[in-house]
Amino acid sequence: MKNLIVAPAPHAHSGDSVRRNMLLVIAALMPAYAVSLVAFGWGALITTLISVAACCITEWVIAKWVLKQRPTLCDCSAILTGLLLAFNLPSNLPWWIIVIGAVVAIGIGKMTYGGLGQNPFNPALVGRVFLLISFPVQMTTWPRPLGFSSSYVDATTGATPLAAMKQVVKGNADLVSQLPDLKDAFFGFMGGSLGEVSALALIAGGIFLIAMRVITWHIPVSILATIALFAWITTPEGFACSHEYILYTLLTGGIMLGAFFMATDYVTSPMTAWGKIIFGIGIGLIVMVIRTWGAYPEGMSFAILIMNATVPLLNKIRPKRFGGA
Repeated sequence: MKNLIVAPAPHAHSGDSVRRNMLLVIAALMPAYAVSLVAFGWGALITTLISVAACCITEWVIAKWVLKQRPTLCDCSAILTGLLLAFNLPSNLPWWIIVIGAVVAIGIGKMTYGGLGQNPFNPALVGRVFLLISFPVQMTTWPRPLGFSSSYVDATTGATPLAAMKQVVKGNADLVSQLPDLKDAFFGFMGGSLGEVSALALIAGGIFLIAMRVITWHIPVSILATIALFAWITTPEGFACSHEYILYTLLTGGIMLGAFFMATDYVTSPMTAWGKIIFGIGIGLIVMVIRTWGAYPEGMSFAILIMNATVPLLNKIRPKRFGGA
């Protein structure tokens, strides 16, 4: 089959590359990671180092000794997967559980399908969901944000805002008083995983990625708009107004991390604008269904993985060819 030649050489290069995009996403995560370090101290640092190292080692071993390929660590995708996995974990999680999550994320979520660009599901979320199902107690034991005064394994634990909100949704309106101030939820001094602490930092990182054209607005905006609309319709008793519940819903848990950094993964999200919008609406609906009626207080990881499976179908939504019937 002859190649289609569109123009004579030389060809101009846009300067875009996998490595550049991965580094920009990592840079966009740094403000939120800085807040995590302040909130959780040594636990955040240790969890991240173990996760990133385990992901890189797993990818190198599988590529070199199993797939017999040249390792591709230089594209920084394994580093980003390790960082995103750490953002989905408690900062006091035992090191060996972190390693298991990293091996599952890279080994099963990515390299099983042939490596970067061929995986149908977000690798970091594959690792996170595997750990949540396999080690539910450890994965739901959240440290309080005490800064560098707290240790790693012996960090003081407590309930997260999502746990209290879950009880409010179930009818216990008195627990509304246990929720943090909206200011704390926005700036980030509350319990949870590393990626739940600062909505402001995550939003800033997401805007940076949109401005740099690493991602587009379609998926984040459709997710956030769908969640806000659903929360407005289903506001439980105990909240002064629906706007308060909407803000708590958007600012707590993994909404911002998932909307800007997890759902927008190139490989596991649709290519067309309408496909991305439908993809985001689906994620928002599934998140709120799980939060409102499901057993888990959070549903972002499950929602993204479920919608990842619909991407081949959504990619069939294409504009009509010029001149086509």
